[in-house]
Amino acid sequence: MNAIILIPARMASTRLPGKPLADIGGRPMIAHVAERALESGAGRVVVATDTPEIVTAVEMKGIEAVLTRGDHQSGSDRISEALSTVDPDRQADVVINLQGDLPTIPAADIRAVLDLLETGEADIATLGVKIAEEAEKTNPSVVKIVGSPLDDRADPKRLRALYFTRATAPWGEGPLYHHIGIYGYRRAALERFVALPPSALEKRERLEQLRALEAGMRIEAEIVRSVPLGVDTPEDLDRARQILSNDRNS
Repeated sequence: MNAIILIPARMASTRLPGKPLADIGGRPMIAHVAERALESGAGRVVVATDTPEIVTAVEMKGIEAVLTRGDHQSGSDRISEALSTVDPDRQADVVINLQGDLPTIPAADIRAVLDLLETGEADIATLGVKIAEEAEKTNPSVVKIVGSPLDDRADPKRLRALYFTRATAPWGEGPLYHHIGIYGYRRAALERFVALPPSALEKRERLEQLRALEAGMRIEAEIVRSVPLGVDTPEDLDRARQILSNDRNS
């Protein structure tokens, strides 16, 4: 498959203004994310942003960037516009949407999204992690995957997603899975997805991926080992700096 990794980035964060350009070890956070994507070897990497300063910052690091409109309601809409700009000849048949605030995501996990599409039947691929901390099971900020295992292992490696929720689900004995917000789309699936209006459950749970499930699209999740740190606050930024400093020194 010919894949392109698009990384949406915008400056308008209320809890951490200007976070794509936040310094981590002498490089902006968005550059760290793009470098992880490049390390994955999954495909061409492009940052999609509505901010010229972000374009300049990543291009100075040798990373491709494209300027998009500023009125997009979601990252999916932004990458759809970016895709039409950077790949007008439709060479890419897979599009990976990687959030720009995941500087600690392992490159292998980005690659796993592409591998899932290459070997599975999904329209959309994503990632999950078994929840280990009890507090996360009831935390509405931790989105859970409710899914059916695609193998017979005690700890399945893949799930077919049946639902995503902020609630504690499914009920009963057994593992719960934390959803990681990275998506791989077959190109036709992305085009169909962004053309759909927001769905009822999407608006209720405030989870965009439910739009795809309500439209009958198939989502599969690869189960990986850890949740990458999403940087949303100054405290998260301090943690990311410490993690990446330790990685360099190890």
